[in-house]
Amino acid sequence: MSKNANIKVLVTSNIDRALRQLKKKIEREGVVRDMKRVVYFESPTQKKRKRLIRAIKQNLMILASRGELLIKK
Repeated sequence: MSKNANIKVLVTSNIDRALRQLKKKIEREGVVRDMKRVVYFESPTQKKRKRLIRAIKQNLMILASRGELLIKK
């Protein structure tokens, strides 16, 4: 499973800003996560569990942003 990532960042006079943009784009694309998957072996059960945890977190974030998340105290 090889995925090529083509990430382009426009570099102007501010190199620090371009580096920050590059880091954000790499994070959004999941380049580091994919590289770690290739380097380290994960059993199918671990992959399934991580996908489930990621889905739960994403759903919680969506609910929280909508204001539909109820927290009991």
